[in-house]
Amino acid sequence: MTEPPPPTAPASSASRRQPPARTPAAPEPPPPPKPAPPPRPASTAPLREQLAPYVSSPALLFITSPDGSRSTPGFSLSGANTARLAGLAAAVLAVTVAVTALAAARLTRPLRALTAATRRMTTGEASEPVPAKVSRSAGEISQLATAFNDMAAHRKALEEQRKAMVSDVAHELRTPLSNIRGWLEAAEDGVVETDPALVTSLLEEALLLQHIVDDLQDLAAADAGTLRLRREPVRAAEIAEQVAAAHQARADAAGVRLRATVLGDPRVMADPLRLRQAIGNLVSNAIRHTPEGGSVRITCRGTGDEVLIEVADTGTGIAAAELPHVFDRFWRADKSRTRATGGSGLGLSIVRKLAEAHEGAVTAESVLGKGSLFTVRLPSACGAERPSGTGELPVERG
Repeated sequence: MTEPPPPTAPASSASRRQPPARTPAAPEPPPPPKPAPPPRPASTAPLREQLAPYVSSPALLFITSPDGSRSTPGFSLSGANTARLAGLAAAVLAVTVAVTALAAARLTRPLRALTAATRRMTTGEASEPVPAKVSRSAGEISQLATAFNDMAAHRKALEEQRKAMVSDVAHELRTPLSNIRGWLEAAEDGVVETDPALVTSLLEEALLLQHIVDDLQDLAAADAGTLRLRREPVRAAEIAEQVAAAHQARADAAGVRLRATVLGDPRVMADPLRLRQAIGNLVSNAIRHTPEGGSVRITCRGTGDEVLIEVADTGTGIAAAELPHVFDRFWRADKSRTRATGGSGLGLSIVRKLAEAHEGAVTAESVLGKGSLFTVRLPSACGAERPSGTGELPVERG
């Protein structure tokens, strides 16, 4: 009988947990061999000899002198070089001072001329214009000199006008005062009797004086901008009628036909009293210079946004050279300044001032020997004119 095999001892837990055997990895290939360095030359002396012509000499920086002592930086000049440099500096300085002085004199010469002219003007001496060479200076000085010359010329013209006005005022006031004094002295001495005719003559001279004073007062107010106007809508036809009626007796006495015509119904925003004064001055002037048998015509018409009031006469006319001066104060066509041919010489000046106060203007046209035409242009009252087609509204007098 066969015996059973002996029992096998149980495997331990360690032997049971042992991982299976790994397969060995393949070996890494060896790195490629490094190239062998080039063989070094046995000596660099031949290379240095080849580069030597192209290499600069070494720069040496000395902190001390070559002998080892400290050196102070600086430079020294010889006496001749020092003299040359001093002479050159003196020459440059002299040229600079000369050029500066010349430029300063050129710039200040016009200013000194302007200062001298201003002082002469301040002291009341005749203000002569600045010399032309100053006016030809460059820049602002030339503009200043030109402005000063313009101011001096304007001041001279104003001074001449002032002197002429003072002389004219003295003449205008002297004549009626002399007449009044003469008649009163004659009456006091018993040479003439104080009859109604003498009283009437003295009253006329007094009224003439009052008229001149009033005219001067109106001009002064207009110049100062204190002329008061009470504006209101005014029909030009009414102004023409009133002026014609006021001067009808004088026109009849002079043998002059006076008529007024209104085209349409133009209206203006104006002061009725001042407007009548202006048109009345023109009509009075026209009657005075129109010979017997002539005519004076007042025409009112509207042209768009303006109203024209024209006073035309068939009188002696005004020369072309005198026409620009007709609105000057105390200007008269007759230089003899007689009462028969001229008034105070202020009427036309007042007309211009009144027209300007109403934001209008006045112009004059004249042909010597045929007559004159004075036109007052005033702004039309907005919406005051009648529509077109109303026809003419003639106002005839005389």
